[in-house]
Amino acid sequence: MKYSLLLVALLGFTVGSTAAETAKQSTPSNITVVCPDNSCKKAASEQTTPVLEEDSNIRIGVVGQGVAPMNTASPAQAYALAKRAATADAYRLIAEKVKGVRVDGEDLIKNMMVKRSTVRTSVKAMVRNANIVETTFKDGLCEVEMEITLSHADFAQ
Repeated sequence: MKYSLLLVALLGFTVGSTAAETAKQSTPSNITVVCPDNSCKKAASEQTTPVLEEDSNIRIGVVGQGVAPMNTASPAQAYALAKRAATADAYRLIAEKVKGVRVDGEDLIKNMMVKRSTVRTSVKAMVRNANIVETTFKDGLCEVEMEITLSHADFAQ
């Protein structure tokens, strides 16, 4: 959102204008919108085909990784913490694949130079019925292979 407001301000449009008002305004001559081979129209028509049919399932598999911390009381505690981190990472990876990732970015520009650049990613999802397939621990790195099977009914509302 911050990028679009900044872009609108740089292009000379009024920030408080609606989409209809913005469309009426003329575009600056140095900006060209290119849509090769009518791909913009194709993208809208391709979205009509469902990803998951009603009578089919889709299986999603991920591998989460976790590292054992150095300051643990015992090797068993290090293993448990690494496994916990790897499991949380696997859940996050499944959520990213199913629900997508929100990316927020902000740049601070001063004197035509980037002063600070911040990128934040987040995912908001509820993951249920995920199964741990395999857990491996080697050289302080724990890997958890996790999978989930989704059906069309899981998305029906």
